[in-house]
Amino acid sequence: MIASLRGKLIYTDNTVAIVECGGVGFKCFVTKNTLYNLPPKNSEVFLHTYMVVREDAMDLYGFESTEELDAFKLITSVNGVGAKIGLALLSEFTAARLIMHIANNDPKPLTAASGVGIKLAQRIVLELKDKVGSLTSAEIFETPNIGNATYNSNTKEAVAALEALGYSKTEAASAVGKLDMSLTTEELIKQALKTLARGI
Repeated sequence: MIASLRGKLIYTDNTVAIVECGGVGFKCFVTKNTLYNLPPKNSEVFLHTYMVVREDAMDLYGFESTEELDAFKLITSVNGVGAKIGLALLSEFTAARLIMHIANNDPKPLTAASGVGIKLAQRIVLELKDKVGSLTSAEIFETPNIGNATYNSNTKEAVAALEALGYSKTEAASAVGKLDMSLTTEELIKQALKTLARGI
């Protein structure tokens, strides 16, 4: 099994990245989040990969982080959920945000992903909520390399500030996780405090 690729990025489109390693071009299906964070063409790139072998095909999927790869494997472990749905969900959400919706027993947001109706979203949440229950929201936020720089820095600072105010790490991370990740640290703290005060 091909676990990772390091080589020259020679081609991309909306769903694919081709990485040349030792003169061989490996076609990887990628999420929009990974695609957005790829370097310019002809630059060196590293991708975590997962191979899906079927009777009629051998497909390789590439991810910028182990968190995204793990989320993909988790989603596609659901009966009837294939790689196409896994990519669609991880193109619509970061790995952490997707896990948060599942952990919070909240299937409706998942329907924003292409090909995911409410019944499928409910089944995904039902089958996975116990599996992600041991992974607290605090642990998700402590994981590096998820999403963009704002997500990594501002949210972690906001969680730390809420902890300093007496909230548990899990409470703080859960409240921040429901907010727009593009907000400043100060705005994240203010809105998270409102959420916590309402007991949501």
